[in-house]
Amino acid sequence: MNWKANLQIRDLDPEQRLEATCKVCGHVHFVTPAQVLRQGAERGFLYVDELERETICKARGCRGQVRLAMVRSGETSGFVGGLA
Repeated sequence: MNWKANLQIRDLDPEQRLEATCKVCGHVHFVTPAQVLRQGAERGFLYVDELERETICKARGCRGQVRLAMVRSGETSGFVGGLA
């Protein structure tokens, strides 16, 4: 089990971006839950791994499988701490 099998599209923020990277050509495009829900309300019940299996590359003529990764929208912070 991983996070993709535990998380449904409806659980994500509508503006959360998922990065789709093609396993064949390396092309990157972004998918949002709002785009998926526009295809039908029942698609909100898809798990992220199911969406990953049915998403294809958008590059012209490729149509390869993609790998979905969640894009972090906040700022990252470095580790602050140390040994006592």
